[in-house]
Amino acid sequence: MARDDIKDIQVFLAVARERSFTRAAAKLGMTQSALSHAIRTLESRLGVRVLTRTTRSVSPTEAGERLLHNVGPRLDEIEAEIAAISDMGDNPAGTVRITAIEHVVDHVVWPRIAPLLRQYPDLNIEIGSEYRMVDIAAERYDIGIRYGDLIEQDMVAVRLTPGEPMMIVGSPAYFEWHSKPASLQDLMKHNCITLRLATSGGLYAWELQHQGQPLETKVRGQAVFTSSYAILSAALSGAGLAFLPESLAGTHVREGRLLSVMPAWCPPFPALYAYYTSRRHTSRAVQVVIDALRLRV
Repeated sequence: MARDDIKDIQVFLAVARERSFTRAAAKLGMTQSALSHAIRTLESRLGVRVLTRTTRSVSPTEAGERLLHNVGPRLDEIEAEIAAISDMGDNPAGTVRITAIEHVVDHVVWPRIAPLLRQYPDLNIEIGSEYRMVDIAAERYDIGIRYGDLIEQDMVAVRLTPGEPMMIVGSPAYFEWHSKPASLQDLMKHNCITLRLATSGGLYAWELQHQGQPLETKVRGQAVFTSSYAILSAALSGAGLAFLPESLAGTHVREGRLLSVMPAWCPPFPALYAYYTSRRHTSRAVQVVIDALRLRV
């Protein structure tokens, strides 16, 4: 197979997996016109169309599906073997792609892996801050980071943190006009700042507890966000009560900008884990990053 064939197939695989020329172009570092040219060249060479394009979507044709599912994994294996050969050198090299929630990147991931970039100049790190559940195999991430109860059983998982303490918090300004809640009935009367889930589109139910029993609570309020940082900012401005991890809200509570209420109703979240697919080969670069991330007891 000619080298140009392989390049064009890799472009097709990126577009087919992303279902978008825009996202594929960003991922590959190419212009959309260059991607379109590569796809047209591939289709001309094969004599069949591999993508169906509309004004709103891109999807593989029957021939494209065959290319995606039969040829794609084989090219992935070749890339893995090439990475394995590269790992025989003294230093880890290549790009490690990680997906994690925004505040987890700031408080856990980046502080632990930043020193690696100074230590290994041939190592590159790409981090996607996403709240939705990501299929790391389909979206070509090397490592995912999520709470332990969200990880599929067929993944290799490495623990990063103890359980994450949670807090219900509000600003002193908010409590000048509202009494502090002491029960679930009290809480339901408050203006609560809520999170829109990226995967399902629904509103996140606060994961509380009562007398040791889990209790999913659907609170209500005027403000809805898709980011924990936005929720924190809204709480600090006095917009209402927020349910946040201690790593985000704790400093503000200790310094008096937020007040914590109903602590007995807030169980800790499960521990954070880094997870990756149980493929035959995991590159040395990925192994180095995993080792830097893991919990040190």
